[in-house]
Amino acid sequence: MNYEQKARAEIAAWEQQLFKPPGWLEKTSKAIGNRINNLIPAKAQDLITTTIKSIVRTALFGAEYTPQRPVQRTLNLELHDQEAKQLFSLYQKIAVAEGAGTGAGGILLNVVDFPALIAIKMKYLFELAHNYGYDTKHFSERVFILKVFQMSFSSPEQRANLLKSIKNWDAEKELWSAETEYSEHMNWETFQKEYRDAIDFRKLLQMVPGIGAVAGAWANYTILEELGQSATNAYRLRRLNASAEKRSIQKT
Repeated sequence: MNYEQKARAEIAAWEQQLFKPPGWLEKTSKAIGNRINNLIPAKAQDLITTTIKSIVRTALFGAEYTPQRPVQRTLNLELHDQEAKQLFSLYQKIAVAEGAGTGAGGILLNVVDFPALIAIKMKYLFELAHNYGYDTKHFSERVFILKVFQMSFSSPEQRANLLKSIKNWDAEKELWSAETEYSEHMNWETFQKEYRDAIDFRKLLQMVPGIGAVAGAWANYTILEELGQSATNAYRLRRLNASAEKRSIQKT
C-alpha cells in the first residue's frame, strides 16, 4: 500500500466517524445547549450572532488571517501531511493555553474566550490552506475554509451536505471565484446555534470554580482536535482528487 492509498483508507475511516450515531457527550452537549439557549436573553444571543458574523466576514473579506508563510505547491502529499501535523500541534497548544488562562479567570474572562477561540481556529485554517498549496488570497479558498469550519461542528444533515460540497469543490469553487454576497445568504442564527451546541457542554465546565483552568484546557484541546481532523482530511481529499485527475490526463 503506497502513501496515497493509506491516506484514502484513513479518510474513509474518518468519514465513517463523522456519521456515527451521537454518543453520550454529543447528546449531553445538545441537551445542555438547548437549555442554555432558552435561558439566554434575545439581546445576548444577538450579540453572539453578531460576534460570529464579524469574525466570519473578516475571514471572507479581510486580510487579518492571511498567513505570512508562502503557499506550498511543490510538496508531495506525505510532506504536506507532515507539515500539517506540526502546524496542528502548534495551534492546539495555543488553544489549550488560551482555554486554561480564561478558565482560570472566571466568568468574565470566559466571555473573552468565545471570540478568541474562533480566531485561533480561523488562523489555523488559513495556515493549513497554504500548507496544502491553496492560496487564501482567492475568495473561493476562503469560502472553502468556512465550509470546513462549519463541517467540524454542524448537525449530521448539514455535515453531509458540506462533505458533498468539499468533495466536489473543483466544480463548486467556480461559483465563488469573486467576492459575492455569500455571507448575506447564510442563516446566521442556525450557524451560531449549531456552533454553540457543539461546544457548550465543554465550555460550561470551564466556568466551574476550581476546575476552570483544567476544563478550559481540555475543552479547547478536544475542540481543536475535531477541527484538525476535519480540516486535514478535507485538504487531503482535494490533493488526492487533483492527483487522480492529473494521472487521468496523462493517460489520455
